[in-house]
Amino acid sequence: MSQAPFRAGAADVSFTQTPVPLRESALGPPTDGSERPSAALVTGASSGIGAAVASRLSAEGWRLVLNGRDAASLHRVAEQARASAFPMDLTRPGAERQLARFALAKVGRVDLLVAGAGIGWAGEFSAMPPSALEEVIEVDLLATLRLVRRLVPHMVEGGSGRVVVIGSVAGAVGVRGEAVYSAAKAALGTFADALRYELRGTGVGISHVVPGAVDTPFFERRGALYRRSWPKPVPPERVADAVWTAVSRGRDEIYVPGWLRLPVRVRGAAPTLYRRLAAVFG
Repeated sequence: MSQAPFRAGAADVSFTQTPVPLRESALGPPTDGSERPSAALVTGASSGIGAAVASRLSAEGWRLVLNGRDAASLHRVAEQARASAFPMDLTRPGAERQLARFALAKVGRVDLLVAGAGIGWAGEFSAMPPSALEEVIEVDLLATLRLVRRLVPHMVEGGSGRVVVIGSVAGAVGVRGEAVYSAAKAALGTFADALRYELRGTGVGISHVVPGAVDTPFFERRGALYRRSWPKPVPPERVADAVWTAVSRGRDEIYVPGWLRLPVRVRGAAPTLYRRLAAVFG
């Protein structure tokens, strides 16, 4: 594995440095005696899960910087959450650098990154336009990786912090008609695991929150409504609760709802049986 350091402004911060056993990876009140409230950056905060996370963190007294592509919606969410808004499409060249600079200028230090930006596309893979394929990979995977790469060195340097990646059960088991979305979310989950091992001992934690169907505009925007009678979509506030649990308790991975871990375990223990059942029941 490459040992190349991350670039953090003028200085390089390498994850292969000697571990610094400073703080627990769960975030709580500052441990340096200050009264500074914790600060978070939330992407995908214009609506849905991101907006719910912003509301929950605001209620817990966090200082917030919010990012999303829908400027009008983002500013409404930011006003309600008493947050700073930075509307921008994170697939634009250099967007992660601009967002990181804005966040650090506003709150001084980002203790938490909740990477919630994501889009979907529904339909057969052979019919997927190349532009849609690239957009899903850019938004759901590459934009998050670039932003994590920009902010994590600051967390490592400070000796604490947490990144919460919003995945999907589609990335854990694969979903018909969502091949590229499933691939992008699977990559995010594996990235979270690998980076967690890499950051061990630095005081920086990585959480992977894995929801199933969530009652948000996601399905309308992907081009196909959610039509299954079961499982019922959960409200985005339930995912926000899971994010808060991950942050406050230092949890590595949380499924929402929790029973979704079962099909993932069946797939891991008996993949042939799982694939037969999935072919029948979808």
